Amino acid sequence: MFDLVVGVGNPGTEYAQTKHNIAWLFFDQHPDLRSVNWKSKYKGLYAEAQVSRSKFYILKPQTFMNLSGESVQPMAAFFKIPPEKILVVHDELDIPFGQIHFKMGGGFAGHNGLKSIAGLLGTDQFARLRIGIGRPQVGGVANWVLTPFAKDQQIQLSLLLEKINDPFTECMVNGLAKACIYNKKQLIS
Repeated sequence: MFDLVVGVGNPGTEYAQTKHNIAWLFFDQHPDLRSVNWKSKYKGLYAEAQVSRSKFYILKPQTFMNLSGESVQPMAAFFKIPPEKILVVHDELDIPFGQIHFKMGGGFAGHNGLKSIAGLLGTDQFARLRIGIGRPQVGGVANWVLTPFAKDQQIQLSLLLEKINDPFTECMVNGLAKACIYNKKQLIS
């Protein structure tokens, strides 16, 4: 259903376990994605992948979050992948931890990685798998997304990432509309 799945995040060990890198954490634990053969090109790491019977490319831009489009656009152009065949996996402040939401196009809710991708693709009409990280109760958003999960969430994180496998597979095999049955349901208790 999608030809390119992009996980946005920030390169470097200091960001590896932060909320902003939840897409990379998801890729790294998924049984079909964690052992792909990564290549370096398009200002990112990319690989061919397969989930169930669906084959696609997977990309981790290495440009830092706010410049993700500088990796996505050249790869999409080279492989002639239209925006509507791209799924971007990203952290989402407006969804509580433990929930996900699939959607096509729309606003950015202040997410600079999405803004960069849309700006360089020339459209916001790409699909998203939004993984909830919730908003900070105190302090600023910039600091929140660049810090690790709270201790109680760290305990639940691997279970949450595992629980995203089925919705992701549903999306890749049967499409976005079918995967929307998972929208805003609590995946962990």
